[in-house]
Amino acid sequence: MSGADSVVEDISKGSIDEAIQSILDALGTIILGKSDTLRLALTCLLARGHLLIEDVPGVGKTTLAHSLAKVLGLSFQRIQFTSDMLPADVVGISMYERQSGRFEFHPGPLFNQVVVADEINRATPKTQSALLEAMEEQQATVDGRTYELPDPFFVIATQNPTEQVGTFPLPESQLDRFLMRLSVGFPSPEVERQLLMGEDRKALIRQTSAVVTPARLKSLQRHASHVHVSEALLDYLQALVARTRNDPKLDSALSPRAALGLIRSARAHALVRGATAVVPEDVQAVAAAVIDHRVQWKDAAARLDGDDVSVGAYVVRSVPVDG
Repeated sequence: MSGADSVVEDISKGSIDEAIQSILDALGTIILGKSDTLRLALTCLLARGHLLIEDVPGVGKTTLAHSLAKVLGLSFQRIQFTSDMLPADVVGISMYERQSGRFEFHPGPLFNQVVVADEINRATPKTQSALLEAMEEQQATVDGRTYELPDPFFVIATQNPTEQVGTFPLPESQLDRFLMRLSVGFPSPEVERQLLMGEDRKALIRQTSAVVTPARLKSLQRHASHVHVSEALLDYLQALVARTRNDPKLDSALSPRAALGLIRSARAHALVRGATAVVPEDVQAVAAAVIDHRVQWKDAAARLDGDDVSVGAYVVRSVPVDG
C-alpha cells in the first residue's frame, strides 16, 4: 500500500487513547511480561522510526515484529539475512520479460509495510547497505529507477550479539538509521511458566486480528508529530545532547539527526501515555533506546564507577531537569 492508497483519519483524543490501548492490549496477549518493551516498540513506530532489537536467539524478537504487523493490519515480510545474501535479494531485481520485450522490475521483500531483517549482522556490509536508502528516504533505487516504498513503512532488524560467530558489526552510518535499539531479554520465571504451559505463540499470531487500520495508524503518527513541546523542554533536551558532545567519558556524540530523533521519540512516548505535551519523563523514558547505539564509552575505565549499565541512563543522570 503506497502513501496515496491510504487516507489519514482525523480522530479525537479519546479515540487516540482507545486505539493505542487496544494495540498494547493485543500485543500483550502474545508477548508476555514485556510491557515496557512493547510501549517503546510502538513509540518507535509512531515516531516514524525504525527499530533494532539486539539479543540472543530465541527470546521473541521475530515474534514481536510479526505481532506488531498483525495487530496493525500491515503487510509483513521477514528476510533471513545470511552471509551469502545479495542486495538484490532484499530490494528486488529487473528481469527481461520475453513477452513484453523489456526489463521489468520484480519487487523484493523490502516492498512491505513491516519488514523484519532477521539477524541483519550475519550479512555482509554490502547487503546491509541495501537498507540504507529505504530506511532514510522510504524509497529504493534499482538500475537507475526509483520506486516508492509503502506507507507506513517500518523496519525491525534483529541482530545477534557481535561476539557470536559469523557476525558483521553494523557500521555507524547504518546504526544511526535506527531510531531506537531495544533488548527483549529473558522472561521472568513466572512468565516463562506461562509460556511453557500456554498456547504456541505462532498459533496466537495466526488467530490475532488487526485492531486498527493502516489509515488509523497514519493518523496516530501524525498526531505524535504534533504533540506540544515547550521551550523549557527543548532546553533540557539540548542539554542532554550537549552532554554527549562534551563529556570526556564518552566516545562519539549525538548528531542533529539524532537530536531530532530524540524529540520525535519523546513526542510519540507522550502520545502513547495519553498526554498532550512532552515532559522530561518522556525524554528520559526513551533516552537509553535512542542514545545507547549511537554513543559509546570512551574506554572500559570510564565505566568503573558504576556507569556500565547504559550510556543513556548516565547522560540523563548527569543533566538536571531544571538546568
